[in-house]
Amino acid sequence: QVQLEESGGGRAQPGGSLTLSCAASGNNLRLGVMGWYRQTPGNQRELVAIQTTEGTTNHADSVRGRFTISRDNAKNTVLLQMNSLKVEDTAVYYCYALTRGWDAYWGQGTQVTVSP
Repeated sequence: QVQLEESGGGRAQPGGSLTLSCAASGNNLRLGVMGWYRQTPGNQRELVAIQTTEGTTNHADSVRGRFTISRDNAKNTVLLQMNSLKVEDTAVYYCYALTRGWDAYWGQGTQVTVSP
């Protein structure tokens, strides 16, 4: 079982920055992919950015060049640095982890609100 604890959500103005953090805990962690998804009311959860243990990253087109994912494999943490925020980035952001045994886990979500 993997527990994911998120922090760092909140409010920002357009053009501002926020950093999300997620820490994974549990017994015998064998994490493959870690990353972030987001969801707005009435919409499906969508990929924001993910990173493999080996360091390969994938950022959604909508955030590429503005958001950066980074990961510390030794600490089982993943960060999402969000710069040049837009109103349309407003969403609940979820930490995601996929173990090497192909079990998927989600955090509880953290609200990010971007408004003037």
